[in-house]
Amino acid sequence: MISVNDFRTGATIEVDGDIWRVMEFQHVKPGKGAAFVRSKLRNLRSGNINEKTFRAGEKVKRAQIDNLHMQYLYANGDDHVFMNNETYDQIEIPGKQIEYELKFLKENMEVHVIQYQGEILGVQLPITVELKVVETEPGIKGDTASGGSKPATVETGLTVQVPFFVNVGDSLVINTEEAEYVSRA
Repeated sequence: MISVNDFRTGATIEVDGDIWRVMEFQHVKPGKGAAFVRSKLRNLRSGNINEKTFRAGEKVKRAQIDNLHMQYLYANGDDHVFMNNETYDQIEIPGKQIEYELKFLKENMEVHVIQYQGEILGVQLPITVELKVVETEPGIKGDTASGGSKPATVETGLTVQVPFFVNVGDSLVINTEEAEYVSRA
């Protein structure tokens, strides 16, 4: 058990039979009434985000999550195959379970597969990934980095807004949390 007063960003808890990751939390001490903790939680099974308020000092069950270091191999129909880098065991994860993550995954990419008591909950991506541009409008001479943006499609099918100087074939660093362009690689 863990006290809500000890919440940390990234902590995993079990509430109402579901597994949640703490995204944000705030300790509130109103002038009148009891203190409480306002939190923003992500459901690791469904991906939904909920805001929940706990009384100060309330106890919740800590969820022990295992992060398996794995490599994405290939798509097998609607399933996606990952290989454990230590044991070489392979697992298949349904595409609908990792729909958002598929926008950033390419073959041979290293990721962490999140597991709770043998149940595969999903994939944790690195904060940034490097992807190649496959389609965008050509840059025009005189365009600058600060002068606006245009859409570009990368090798995984994701479309992001990029500066005008980015061309087809360029490798880009993409933030996986915001699905945004960071820089050229």
